[in-house]
Amino acid sequence: MQTIFVMVKCDLGKAYDVAAEAVETMEQVSEVHSTSGQYDLLMKCYLNDGQDIGHFVVSKLQTIPGVKDTFTLITFKAFT
Repeated sequence: MQTIFVMVKCDLGKAYDVAAEAVETMEQVSEVHSTSGQYDLLMKCYLNDGQDIGHFVVSKLQTIPGVKDTFTLITFKAFT
């Protein structure tokens, strides 16, 4: 499994709708947090090894109604 974090900028008034859509319809989306600053949401996603990250972000996350922009962080190692 590969973990990515995607910061999402939403259309005004759409952050809660975008968050609900992501968590309810996409099994890869583990958590969605509302945030302050330039982006409205932070999504934690788990992708299968070898799954195309760019394709997932562009075809799945960016097509959610109300998504305006995304910024993707690819992780290497989780420290526990």
